[in-house]
Amino acid sequence: MDARLTFITLAVADLAATRRFYVGGLGWSPAMEAEGEVIFFRVGPTVMLSLWSRDGFEAEVGPLPDAGGLAPITLSHNMPDRAGVDAVLAEAAAAGARIVRPAQEREWGGYSGYFADPDGFRWEVAYNPQPIGVELMAAAGLN
Repeated sequence: MDARLTFITLAVADLAATRRFYVGGLGWSPAMEAEGEVIFFRVGPTVMLSLWSRDGFEAEVGPLPDAGGLAPITLSHNMPDRAGVDAVLAEAAAAGARIVRPAQEREWGGYSGYFADPDGFRWEVAYNPQPIGVELMAAAGLN
């Protein structure tokens, strides 16, 4: 099996609220949508973010644990500089996100902060000056 990721699927409690946040608040355009069931967003040339109603997710995948706390996953949106991090965090907050960690210098040499979407999924917004971060920004055309 080659190392490849094409879909990231998250189970969401209220698909309408999630849609308002991503489409109405952040201005993302769905690549495909089944009303009340699932919304797909193209987040890279070969990567889709799938936001699936919790009921539909559980019907296909199986029951979700109800342990409370934070889902053990973060999604990342990298930027080519610190100012871009601050701008994206401000945009997310204006769209209704809760800023859970304001941007700050990190001991690994970068700058990042975190926001939570309507279901509490954590998005890291980061500037990574390390070679892998520079490579990703170049690949995205954001040098």
